[in-house]
Amino acid sequence: MTETPLSSTASVGIIANPVSARDIRRIIANASNLQTSERVNIVLRVLTTLAAGGIEHVLMMPDKAGISAMLLRNLQRERNLHHRFPKVEFVDMAVTSSVDDTFAATRAMQQAGVKVIVVLGGDGTHRAVARELIAGTRQGLPAVAIAGLSTGTNNAFPEMREPTIAALAVGLYASGRLGAEQALLPNKVLEVGVDGVVRDIAIVDAVIGSDRFIGARALWKTDSLSAVYLTFADPQVIGLSAIGGLLQPVGRNERGGLVIRLSPDAASARLHLSVPIAPGMISDIAIADWSIMPAGVPFAVTLGAGVVALDGEREFTFDVGQQVSVTLREDAFPTVDVARCLQTAAREGLFRHSSPNP
Repeated sequence: MTETPLSSTASVGIIANPVSARDIRRIIANASNLQTSERVNIVLRVLTTLAAGGIEHVLMMPDKAGISAMLLRNLQRERNLHHRFPKVEFVDMAVTSSVDDTFAATRAMQQAGVKVIVVLGGDGTHRAVARELIAGTRQGLPAVAIAGLSTGTNNAFPEMREPTIAALAVGLYASGRLGAEQALLPNKVLEVGVDGVVRDIAIVDAVIGSDRFIGARALWKTDSLSAVYLTFADPQVIGLSAIGGLLQPVGRNERGGLVIRLSPDAASARLHLSVPIAPGMISDIAIADWSIMPAGVPFAVTLGAGVVALDGEREFTFDVGQQVSVTLREDAFPTVDVARCLQTAAREGLFRHSSPNP
């Protein structure tokens, strides 16, 4: 799949999840799926915009679901029409058609020295990339920024934005025309620990439920939920984080997060919320209490045994006797601030060119 051995000349990586937005939540809620051809079209728009911004080389995750093969065919056809693209190099890796592909591609891109990874996916895909980048940074690798494009079911983390606009911002930062202090924003994460050891992270929500199984990983039923921990709470999103967004909004860039305890008895709940848990699906949520979640303070899970869901998907169970805690960490990883990038570039005249005929 690779055209050349993996090099360190690429400043941008692209990870496109071929199966995002295809889980059971979309099926039961009558939501449409994003076809492979549209994912390829998004990547093509990103590539042409990056080329216009001076990016000459891009690393991309390979797949077996059709994105890679269709993209290569389209690139050849479009080049014949004199459209300009960066050189696209696929990461040399074994494709498993699982989240391990995202982990492997992220590691390879960070090791190759990319400055930004453009991610096509939902909350789960972005979480996988962020988790691997954080691990790499702790091992001494340079921090890499994420530029998120919404192609998942619950898109609380990646903002809804035209890929062309996002790619303009990526090009400004990756080419060095804007520095990190002008282009990037820090993001919070939730660390979930079991018996004092960090087991996993969430970039939006960590949810505790009383189920004792994983089953269908996507989480949409709320009757078994006990507590919701949030890095931010936006009233304009769908998913479990919408509980916080409609209860007490907390901004992405604000200090602290939010913890919500749900009531097992609807009659004794402090209040009820109507919440968009999935596309086209509104659920009644019984709230017991809630509070601000300061950074660096472990919150002990009071449920004796159950399941932990991270960014909308069940990840692991815990048993009686295991001590589970959730801790908010700030400044955990950077993302490209698209709005600020474009505003800064416009003010500084970075899009202006001299007229050929003054």
